[in-house]
Amino acid sequence: MTHFGDDNDLETRAINVVRGLAMDAPQRANSGHPGTAMALAPLAHVLFTRIMSYDAGDPGWFDRDRFVLSNGHASILQYSMLYLTGFGLELEDLRQFRQFGSRTPGHPEVHHLPGVEVTTGPLGQGLAQSVGLAMAEQVVRHRFGPGLCDHHVFGICGDGDLMEGVSHEAASLAGHLGLGRLIFTYDDNHVTIDGPTELAYGDDVPRRFESYGWQVIRLGDVANDLGVLEGGLREAMAEAERPSLLVLRSHIGWPSPHRTDTKEAHGEPLGAEEIRLTKELLGLPPDEDFFVPPEVLSYYREAGRRGERARSDWAARRESMGDEERADFEACLAGKGVKGWEELLPSFEPGGSLATRKAINQVLVKTAPRIPGLVAGAADLTGNTGTALDLSDAMSKGNPGGRQIHYGIREFAMVSALNGMALHNGVLPVGGTFFAFSDYCRPAVRLGAMSGAHAVIFFTHDSIGLGEDGPTHQPIEQLASLRAMPGLRLIRPADANECAAAWQVAVDEDGLTALVLTRQEVPVLPGTRELAPEGVAHGGYVLREAGGERPALVLVGTGSEVQHCLAACELLESEGVAASVVSLPSFDLFEAEDEGYRDQVLPPGVPTVAVEAGSRFGWDRYADATVTIDRFGASAPGARNMAEFGFTGEHVADVARRLLAHHKETTS
Repeated sequence: MTHFGDDNDLETRAINVVRGLAMDAPQRANSGHPGTAMALAPLAHVLFTRIMSYDAGDPGWFDRDRFVLSNGHASILQYSMLYLTGFGLELEDLRQFRQFGSRTPGHPEVHHLPGVEVTTGPLGQGLAQSVGLAMAEQVVRHRFGPGLCDHHVFGICGDGDLMEGVSHEAASLAGHLGLGRLIFTYDDNHVTIDGPTELAYGDDVPRRFESYGWQVIRLGDVANDLGVLEGGLREAMAEAERPSLLVLRSHIGWPSPHRTDTKEAHGEPLGAEEIRLTKELLGLPPDEDFFVPPEVLSYYREAGRRGERARSDWAARRESMGDEERADFEACLAGKGVKGWEELLPSFEPGGSLATRKAINQVLVKTAPRIPGLVAGAADLTGNTGTALDLSDAMSKGNPGGRQIHYGIREFAMVSALNGMALHNGVLPVGGTFFAFSDYCRPAVRLGAMSGAHAVIFFTHDSIGLGEDGPTHQPIEQLASLRAMPGLRLIRPADANECAAAWQVAVDEDGLTALVLTRQEVPVLPGTRELAPEGVAHGGYVLREAGGERPALVLVGTGSEVQHCLAACELLESEGVAASVVSLPSFDLFEAEDEGYRDQVLPPGVPTVAVEAGSRFGWDRYADATVTIDRFGASAPGARNMAEFGFTGEHVADVARRLLAHHKETTS
């Protein structure tokens, strides 16, 4: 293990101050992970003072280098560097580490603090989102040139990141695409919460990453050697055709006398006496916590301002753009369409039939010319999920700026990459897979919703109506499950016109949107051409009014089942029942409306039947009876499945008659 030589050296003292903060904050919180931050303080120092291009005074500068701490449990390392280099964090924020309402939560959270690029917590997802950051950088650089986009994505990961499956998916994709601006340092410290990594982990990580197509730089046991760290990072920056992994052997908790290389240093405060002993070794005041001498703070603050000139030069280049190019660039940065893009939205005549997965593709292709940042792809299901833009323009090593992305069978990595691309800014990423496979990528969907990532997911083959592939591929509980997720805008369009309206919401509104779409053809419904553009934006609307002023019954459905509500309504009206039909494509948007609007659509006290080819869970807020499915499906042609499980106009009408009879009995 290489040790520092001159204790009076300013950089040595600065790094030791970082180590002191890494001990003090978890100790005060009685919670946290000091050991990794202590061991990697020199690496963070080199990145923030010698390597990365950024301007702490303007943390949102688009052409900055990105830094991602994938092993986010070591968050105190990142917070310490953000405080020291001048990102607006104060020493008091470090004192409030992991406390309610503080700016320094247990894991880094994007939008919570300047300088945090993505939310990292569940291991592996920081690395996977970094692949998306690098993909977005590559697309924007090739579209607008290196004068406007020319930076790197630096990250740190640990053993836990590389054990998680998503890191395998994402690293494989990054190597295949040749993302040369992606540089990660692997902290090979041989320690996890349970103990030595050898308990469960014997991978040859360098050879694994070499097989993925990465450049691997074996640094060795040099965690304290600033020159070697810098040299390794610069070697990685010189490699343009491959992502790079620097393998660094570190010693968790160094130089703690009794906790170095122990599992206790990973996830527990060191304790007052051990901190005192360690500070004595580091030349820090042993009885003073959160010690930051003026010369160290001045040194780091100067480093944080090194990028001011580069940022101002970039701003001048941005201002010199022509009007049309600037409009495209601004739309890309916002992830939106250029002014008037919605005029390209198609509308569909009633009477025809079209699967909503095919309808959304028509919408996507029609509007793509005026959404300049649009990139789209799927997890091996491009044609099946409506995500095909231009298959001849696929992203690859030979075509790094391609707008069509083939993710392969990597659902988790795909959605993680969508999050990273969205949080990078410069693109509007769309990804697609089967709805049943939302279970494969759900952790990334959750993180995207938490992060407010402006991305769009097409979940297709949305019900038992997909047919012969059977119950393994037929979603049942997924709608209810994803509706429960805060921050996710879930929309299940009833037909092609609702698809167009849902796409406008997804493009114009910030945050993560998922569209749930059919495999089977569904009719273009009467009334949606006129009503859907406004109605879908509200989450729900009256598609067919009842004959009288107030309906005697409401039939409410989503997606492909709205057609059965309309069919049942006709049967009931022929019997003198005044029924209205409501399309409710999005619970999230509907709940955001005021109570008055919701009561107009679903009048209180009126018997209501909900129709949806999924779990009834959650429908009790809106309906008195349901035509739903609470068992797994069956392998059969889709139309047969729908009929066997009761999704017909006749069966819906029968359920409505029974509800009306019961309502009459209980109110008479």
